[in-house]
Amino acid sequence: MEDDDTHGFQAGQSGLIVRVPEAEPAVRGWRDRLDPSARGGVPAHVTVLFPFLDASRIDQGVCAAIGEVLGRHQSFEARFDHCGRFPGVLYLAPEPDTHFRCLTEAMVERWPEHPPFGGQFDDVVPHLTVAQGQDEAVVEQVEADLLTGLPIVAQVSSVDLLVNDGRRWRQRASFPLGQPAGHGAFGVLGDVSGRR
Repeated sequence: MEDDDTHGFQAGQSGLIVRVPEAEPAVRGWRDRLDPSARGGVPAHVTVLFPFLDASRIDQGVCAAIGEVLGRHQSFEARFDHCGRFPGVLYLAPEPDTHFRCLTEAMVERWPEHPPFGGQFDDVVPHLTVAQGQDEAVVEQVEADLLTGLPIVAQVSSVDLLVNDGRRWRQRASFPLGQPAGHGAFGVLGDVSGRR
């Protein structure tokens, strides 16, 4: 859900993310100012698959299939102990990143017509975006601040489905990891930012 401007998001777009609430105290202030997806209601996260199906195509059958695919993967611990950079992007890097990669690969295997980020990257690196489109001085300031709060350890036990309603990203469903097939919850739309 990163690497795009809020104005580039469209109603009906969807994506699958792993929320990282443990990172919010360290990153929320920076993300609110420097990451357009945060202003659009997306919490601190690592993207599993974006873009995903149009919201109009997501029904109980699709949710059951998502739950089945994700339910084959066990919950895991991720440690964010350093920053990384892409051109124009500062992020926290999870270690190990293998589990995140496996989640993405499993979803793409099931829905090959939806490659991560539209297929624009050869290697999709799991990351938690903190800032985008900033000059080097700002990025260095943000990175220095973030390093004082690391490491961040997160327990990953579910994957959330977010849908854009034309103004904000809202949670449509949450799918637990390590559960029997078909136990994903087709939830009610909610404000994922925690703000009202």
